Amino acid sequence: MFFDPLYFLILAPGLLLAAWASYRVHSAFAEGQQYRPSSNLSGAEAAAEVLHAAGIADVGIEPVEGQLSDHYDPKAKVLRLSEPVYAGRSLSALGVAAHEAGHAIQDASHYPLLFMRNGLVPLASLGGGLSMIFLMLGMTLLFLHSMFGQVVLLIGIGLFSLTVLFQLVNLPVEFDASRRARTMLVNYNLITEEEDKVVKRVLRAAAMTYVAATLTAILTLLYYLIRSGVLGGRSHD
Repeated sequence: MFFDPLYFLILAPGLLLAAWASYRVHSAFAEGQQYRPSSNLSGAEAAAEVLHAAGIADVGIEPVEGQLSDHYDPKAKVLRLSEPVYAGRSLSALGVAAHEAGHAIQDASHYPLLFMRNGLVPLASLGGGLSMIFLMLGMTLLFLHSMFGQVVLLIGIGLFSLTVLFQLVNLPVEFDASRRARTMLVNYNLITEEEDKVVKRVLRAAAMTYVAATLTAILTLLYYLIRSGVLGGRSHD
């Protein structure tokens, strides 16, 4: 409908970081798959060991389809691990599985930011879907010089802010889960100090995807704030 160079100018750092992070997480995971842990544990077995060491007995571990689709379901109390992680006997599998177990430990220890993130999920999902409608409609109305454009755009900005807030809360949650994972793996001799260097690379690469998502969300919000006239004192023209 219309091309706005400012959008790509502002979003460029986030988009480039997202592309790099996507490449890095896949390459780091592939690299880590080449190393078999000295403990010879699979991802599912390592997750079970981590949960047991943390005194958690009410969390299940299940395989799930997909690549890097691993996640912890706090409602069902289940770790769902992708097949390469669930059955894989590699340092990548152990790192990712322990990371998800780290979320279960956060849940069991009532980690405040995890509960805040879980509470934001439905709001961010609702706001994310509706915000795109209002943002696109608002931008269209501004393009057509409608007096309602700015109001509609501001509603969209308010809704999209929920997504940004979710990303900001989610970032430290993910970093903390990785920290817990590596600490548990080393302290309970599931990996050696040398193997931890490989696990660290895998989890850091995965963390960069969250950094990229957060940066992109912030830059997107910045763009719409500028185009609404809230920042810079002028709207789209």
